[in-house]
Amino acid sequence: MLALIRAKGEEPRVVEYLKTPPTRSELQQLIKRMGASVNDVVRWKEPLTKELGLDKDKTPEAKLLDAMMAHPILINRPIVVTDKSVKLCRPSETVKKLL
Repeated sequence: MLALIRAKGEEPRVVEYLKTPPTRSELQQLIKRMGASVNDVVRWKEPLTKELGLDKDKTPEAKLLDAMMAHPILINRPIVVTDKSVKLCRPSETVKKLL
């Protein structure tokens, strides 16, 4: 994905979310700008979701946010932010729509 972005002449600012996770407010703003739900940015295949008893259909958004703040590994990525929009770029080809 970085190669795709750089090929368009852009140099991205990479945030390593495990070292520097977003604040709750920042994550909520990104989700809002994406037009997504909190549920959409949870890494549901991460085994920790099961360990924490999180359920895709039943867990309230506030509890999902709490879990992502306590365990940033649960934040799906990459989230790409441009002047145009914010998008969860999975699969990576999705980034082409933002450039």
